[in-house]
Amino acid sequence: MDNLTENLNVRPGDIVLLVGKDRKEFIISVEPGREHQTHHGVLPHDAIIGKRWGATVATHLGYTYLILPPSLEQLVRSIRRATQIVYPKEIGYLLMKMNIGPGTRVIEAGTGSGGLTLALARMVMPHGHVYSYEVRPETQALAQKNLAALGLLPYVTLKLRDIAEGFDERGVDAVFLDVREPWDYLPHVHTALKGGGFFGSLLPTTNQVAALLRHLQQPAFGYIEVEELILRPYKAVPGRLRPFDRIIAHTGYLVFARALPGEFNPDLDTRPERFGDPDLTDAAEFIDDSE
Repeated sequence: MDNLTENLNVRPGDIVLLVGKDRKEFIISVEPGREHQTHHGVLPHDAIIGKRWGATVATHLGYTYLILPPSLEQLVRSIRRATQIVYPKEIGYLLMKMNIGPGTRVIEAGTGSGGLTLALARMVMPHGHVYSYEVRPETQALAQKNLAALGLLPYVTLKLRDIAEGFDERGVDAVFLDVREPWDYLPHVHTALKGGGFFGSLLPTTNQVAALLRHLQQPAFGYIEVEELILRPYKAVPGRLRPFDRIIAHTGYLVFARALPGEFNPDLDTRPERFGDPDLTDAAEFIDDSE
């Protein structure tokens, strides 16, 4: 069998997305001799192996499933989790915003269940690397299993450590913090990043965002942005196309900044009263931008 034919067909060890008529999805790694139990019957892996991608396969009860390669978004949604993951809508955007691609060296904290770690590893391979810090051993163990199941562990170094102790790496391209109080670790972030490197953080509340912004207001960081993404899915039925009745609306605020030359000053006054209401200069800039 030539390489082209092999790529067209499911092979042992492939990660497969099974989609039923009811849109119920399963993601499995197919291995000879194994079976997948569904609420519509048993599906032998051997019946999937050798099938062409995009074909269908039937359970012993005759129920058919579509055989597809899973997307990165589906892989992230399907992982076993012990903590809330970063949602795919934020992941896709932050990957572009922070210029993460093949060859990128990126630090992440905390690892959580490994949803973002998975996406980062997929993007930086084959020559980049992800350094992921976590303080909870049981959570890190779950993330390790999730990454191992997808063959992504070679691109990730998992570190069980409090980032208050700092990062081991220097000159990395990007640092992303998914922690409760990211402003506490900005000195370590600045030390780890190369000049012009990307910093990003995800926070659920506006008061956390305001606190982070106050601590970013110094010469060591610049080009600061705050954004929120809302994804509105629709029912893909031509005769009654409309939005879904229920959606996942607010999931978090994204904060981005760049590391600039100079030292981070942890003693800088970050009290809220130091940052008053916008002055007329801000209003004039807004008007100019809207023309």
